[in-house]
Amino acid sequence: MTSKVFVALRVKASPGRAFEAFVGEIGMWWKPSPLFQTTPRAPGVLAFEAGEGGRLTETLANGKVFEIGRITAWEPPHRLEFSWRQASFPPELRTEVEVRFEAVGDETRVSIEHRGFAQVPAKNVARHGFPDSFLLMRLAEYWQTQLVGLRDAAT
Repeated sequence: MTSKVFVALRVKASPGRAFEAFVGEIGMWWKPSPLFQTTPRAPGVLAFEAGEGGRLTETLANGKVFEIGRITAWEPPHRLEFSWRQASFPPELRTEVEVRFEAVGDETRVSIEHRGFAQVPAKNVARHGFPDSFLLMRLAEYWQTQLVGLRDAAT
């Protein structure tokens, strides 16, 4: 299985503005999905702690904080990379998300590559029983929806 998805979208903003909206405003534009929710509870609010080693967290309504991942590359305004896990993943399992911000005229091409889903066990709830190709197609749709939310927030 090819264990990565790649999606991209142009945003009517500078790379700096797009990067800031992605990391600083994620709690306002992120759209929860029942298919790829990070915890089995009602969706919470996502937030990044800035800088390499910072966390991506989801704060639930009851105040509990779930760590989705850690920032492994922090290169504003061009690149961000972080680990990603869902609560159903085995404790040692992490996937990787890389986000790039590339100026294209007066817009920014924001691209996301999510790698490592081949590591997720076949019977894990995060796969929803989907065959590999369908799972990756749905994961790409999920990230495309997130990029639309970013686009709307960054302009």
